[in-house]
Amino acid sequence: MKLVIFGANGPTGRLAATQALAEGHPVTAVTRHPEAFPISHPALDVVKADALDPVAVDRAVDGHDAVISTLGVPYGSEAPTTMSESARNIVEAMAVHGIRRLACVTSTGVPMRPPPGETLVYRKVVVPLLLRMGRPLYEDAGRMEEIVAGTDLDWTVIRPSGLFDAHAVTDYTVGPPQMIGRFTSRRDLADALIREAVEDRNVRSIVEVITTEGTPSLYRVFVKEALRIGSG
Repeated sequence: MKLVIFGANGPTGRLAATQALAEGHPVTAVTRHPEAFPISHPALDVVKADALDPVAVDRAVDGHDAVISTLGVPYGSEAPTTMSESARNIVEAMAVHGIRRLACVTSTGVPMRPPPGETLVYRKVVVPLLLRMGRPLYEDAGRMEEIVAGTDLDWTVIRPSGLFDAHAVTDYTVGPPQMIGRFTSRRDLADALIREAVEDRNVRSIVEVITTEGTPSLYRVFVKEALRIGSG
C-alpha cells in the first residue's frame, strides 16, 4: 500500500516510516523540515508541507491508499489546536481524493480520568498532575477525535499511554479505552499504526495500545517523557 505519514519527522513517525518501508510499502513522509529527515530509501518520498496548510495537505494525500498521522505537540506549546486543525485538513483532503483509510494517534489522556483498578497514588497524584500540565493539549486531542469520528472514513484512533523508547516491537496489547497499563513503546505504537493502516483492523474504533514487556519505571517516564504528548 502507498502510505502517507504526517508527523513523519517525529520519533514515532520515523519508526513508522522505517517499518513501512521495510515491509515493502511505498511511503510519503510529510514534514515541515525535509532537510532534517534522516531516512533514505528508493520507495521513500519526503515532502515539505505544514499540516495546518489545507492546500499543502491536499497535495500530500493525493494518490495514496492510506493516511497515518502521528502529529502532536509538547506540553506548553503555543499552538494547542494543532491536532484538531491538522485533522480537519487531513480528513477533508481524504474525502476529496477518495482515500478511505486513516490511522491516527491521540493519547490515553483524552478521557481526562485514570483507568479503574490503578493504584491510589497513580490515580490521585500522578494522573491529575499530568492532566493539569497537558489539559489544553488533551482537550485538543479530544476535539481531533470528534472530527475524525464525525467522518464516514474508515478511521482508527490509537491512544498510547506514557511513551518510551525500546529496541524492538513487543507482544503489545490493543483494546478498548480505559485499559490498565501505564506505558507504550514508540516501536509498538508505530507497529500498531502500520497494522491498522494496511490490515484494516479496528475500523471506526478508538483503541488503546499498551506495552507490557520491558517497561521502564514510572519515575523514568515521568521525568523523561512528561513534556511529550501521545504522538511524540
